[in-house]
Amino acid sequence: MKTQSILIKGREVRLLTCHTAVVGSGAAGYAAANRLYEAGQRDIVMLTEGVNKGTSRNTGSDKQTYYKLSLCGGTADSVEEMARTYFAGRGVDGDLALCEAAFSPRCFYYLCEAGVPFPHNAFGEYSGYKTDHDPAMRATSAGPLTSKYMTECLERRARDHGITVYDNWLVISILVKESQCVGLMALNRQSGEYLLVNAANVVYASGGPAGVYKNSVYPSSQSGATGIALEAGAAAKNLAEWQYGIASLKFRWNLSGTYQQVLPRYVSTDSEGKDEREFLEGQFDSPKSLLTAVFLKGYQWPFDPAKVKNQGSSMIDMLVYRETVEKKRRVFLDYRRNPESLNRLGTDWLTRLGDPAASYLAQSGATQDTPIGRLLHMNPRAVELYRSHNIDLETERLEIGVCAQHNNGGLAGDMWWESNLSHFFPVGEVNGSHGVHRPGGSALNAGQVGALRAAIRIAKVYRQGPMEIRDFLQTVREQAEEKMGLAEQFEAPKEDGLSPVQVKEKIGCLMSAGAAHIRAADQILQTAESLREIRRELLERIFVKNPQELAQAFQTYDTLISAEALTAAINHYIKEGGESRGSYLIKENAADENFLDGPDLFGDSVQELRMRDGAFQVRWRPVRPIPPRDLWFENVWKEYESYGNS
Repeated sequence: MKTQSILIKGREVRLLTCHTAVVGSGAAGYAAANRLYEAGQRDIVMLTEGVNKGTSRNTGSDKQTYYKLSLCGGTADSVEEMARTYFAGRGVDGDLALCEAAFSPRCFYYLCEAGVPFPHNAFGEYSGYKTDHDPAMRATSAGPLTSKYMTECLERRARDHGITVYDNWLVISILVKESQCVGLMALNRQSGEYLLVNAANVVYASGGPAGVYKNSVYPSSQSGATGIALEAGAAAKNLAEWQYGIASLKFRWNLSGTYQQVLPRYVSTDSEGKDEREFLEGQFDSPKSLLTAVFLKGYQWPFDPAKVKNQGSSMIDMLVYRETVEKKRRVFLDYRRNPESLNRLGTDWLTRLGDPAASYLAQSGATQDTPIGRLLHMNPRAVELYRSHNIDLETERLEIGVCAQHNNGGLAGDMWWESNLSHFFPVGEVNGSHGVHRPGGSALNAGQVGALRAAIRIAKVYRQGPMEIRDFLQTVREQAEEKMGLAEQFEAPKEDGLSPVQVKEKIGCLMSAGAAHIRAADQILQTAESLREIRRELLERIFVKNPQELAQAFQTYDTLISAEALTAAINHYIKEGGESRGSYLIKENAADENFLDGPDLFGDSVQELRMRDGAFQVRWRPVRPIPPRDLWFENVWKEYESYGNS
């Protein structure tokens, strides 16, 4: 690693030269850096806009799940079966499904050795449980903060290795030479200094496009950097496939598990918190149907149009959307009193409630008189969590919405997690290895597997160092000048200037209202047109006064590109005849009571998107099947010794 100063546009710019740069300081980023170091590549630098920011470190759920191959008891499981589970999610490439299954045990035990407290019995068996879209009890958990523990343990290992971390640096450009990534450009969020990184390889663990939606479970500290990768020519896949669910707004947290199973009241109010109504009442055939839907929302948390039919659990999400988006009301969970439907069942409500809710609550001893009593009995940490964020569920209502939680799609990569931009490896949530559905917790496994696969490829195949500095500067100077010119545009005084936060808020409101779990052709076209107006606003009216605001402006610029790409993907899907599936309901076909009975037209396809000259090109291609393999040991051994299989 070498550093020096150069001049670009008359400004002093720091130049850093290294073999591999890792972007991001979450669980995937630290895993990639550690794996590279342990594979013998020591010339590594990590860049992050904030070590303590990001999704891995700042998110969780009632019981945050990690998905892995079954590692206990006598229940049969195999790499092939796990790969088929992934592949059944639709829109999934089989080679990636196979890699995520095959490397699952290796990555899981690596985390155990790093200190993540996954529970096991006295004999060393890591027991599991069933999660959504999981046929084999492959899920495990270290509690509500599984990904936080992962990040902290991997960070500690990176610190022990002495890996250099550049903190407070926001990556604002992926530098390319034709179709090869040759480095990065970053901005210091505190000083406004620019940094060019001349790197032979970039591992991109920037996280998902968290800023796209206003109603979001992503921590506010997470922004994402998908947009600048698209701008540089990286391909994306399945961008339209997301996961949405009910979450709290003031403190962003999934309201799954016991938060729903204790049967809280759902109420809506006007904008001032008055005119309270239990808006679920009257929308179900019976009190039992309503309460069962609320209970099931606990472990059927993601919105699923298939669960809207027959008054299923996702009917709740639909009704919350109607109150918040269409009626412009606020929605709350109230744990202090029972819902009216439960009161109507009478004092023997548990008997009349019926299964699965009745047996679950009875076996858990959760028969207390109020939702908060039941929650304190079953999961006191759930109450304490909110109290630690100045929200007391014993005395106040909890404001909620249907929020974006995870992008199943993302940047495209091959079986080594390498982009169509060679030497550029998107890993973690920014990588779109999943499709329409995925098992709960599979994102955490995918981040670890992708980090390892990228590290193996770099350490064994891409050993050559970075470009000569003279050649590098000749290649990237114009790209750097363009971004510095954009910064000058943001910094130029304007009479009616807008802050980056104001513009980003507009983007988020548009996307949550028109391009989230409820979608319609006319809404998407209107949203796309509004985003074009915001682009003009972004370039003409944003005015920043300090380095912190300049960093926010670049984040808003990235978010805008991501939002434009997402609307292009959704518009293409609807125009091609795509119907409700996965995490979203298409209004045009939802009026038909049999709207989910037909085949998924694109279940065996991947939607690919590329950005060229500011426009998006979207197409379908067939999924890559799970590859046939020769597993005869002697043949595998011979091939491994010859090629290392990298």
